[in-house]
Amino acid sequence: MNRPAVVSRAEWLTARKSLLAEEKELTHQMDALAEKRRGLPMVAIDKKYVFEGPTGEVELSDLFEKRRQLIVYHMMWRWDLDTGCPSCAMFLDNVGHLAHLHAQDTSFAVISRGPWERLNGYRKRMGWTFPMYSSFGSDFNYDFHVTQDESIAPVEYNYRTKAELEAAGQGYFSHGELPGTSVFWCDDDGSVFHTYSSYGRGGDIHIGTHNFLDLTPLGRQKHVGEAVHHDRYDSPESHCH
Repeated sequence: MNRPAVVSRAEWLTARKSLLAEEKELTHQMDALAEKRRGLPMVAIDKKYVFEGPTGEVELSDLFEKRRQLIVYHMMWRWDLDTGCPSCAMFLDNVGHLAHLHAQDTSFAVISRGPWERLNGYRKRMGWTFPMYSSFGSDFNYDFHVTQDESIAPVEYNYRTKAELEAAGQGYFSHGELPGTSVFWCDDDGSVFHTYSSYGRGGDIHIGTHNFLDLTPLGRQKHVGEAVHHDRYDSPESHCH
């Protein structure tokens, strides 16, 4: 166990103040980065995407629920398990009360390639109440690079081609289902635009559990690939291999 050293209060205070200076510097850097992110240009969505949800078929513009902005989490569907990936479940378990986003003219939805009947059953199992939709049968996942199948579309993940991923030792990102977060804007006339997407560890900042654990001496005691569904912590199913 990584137990911290025991020191006097004065020594601890000196170390804490030194770390605080670094934390403040990082906060300022993140503020500056967020400003640049807000200033990114956007791209018009010209293709019609149809999803299946609790009321039947809907289009991307419907997911805004008459708000200006939409945040989409691309949830991996584990075809081998016929369920959602536990790592994505950890992310989604940390989604807060949507009233706070709604008050800022922003909607949130989860989109996965899992067929709606299976996806909805999984949603109920997890106890989630946020909007969730199936993109099965559409180009949505391929166009936003969270499903990799080079027989359908060129491989690209986290803005790297298949060759670049393999050169970086990340060839495992070149096939199958992958996670991501995308942001969209809707004009008054219903025109939809893509403003931002992040992949890989880009979603890490949104996982409150990880951020709380980062405050502790033991930190994150499980790696991302070791995530477990919250209803399976006491069962033999303990890892997402």
